[in-house]
Amino acid sequence: MKKVNKNRFIVSTKVGSKGQIVIPIEARKMFNIKAGDTVMVLGDKKRGLAIMKDESFYKVAKFVK
Repeated sequence: MKKVNKNRFIVSTKVGSKGQIVIPIEARKMFNIKAGDTVMVLGDKKRGLAIMKDESFYKVAKFVK
């Protein structure tokens, strides 16, 4: 893991045989992701993938006030 500053980091993770990834502890702590939480995986062929908690996604997408 490379810490860029207290609000950013860069870390790699491997994809398992079932297509699963482990969200690194640094990310889970920073974004308060716990076992059983639901995350959204957003994909754009040109820009790549993003993972975020579903509650954050709905706020950004204005589905929840």
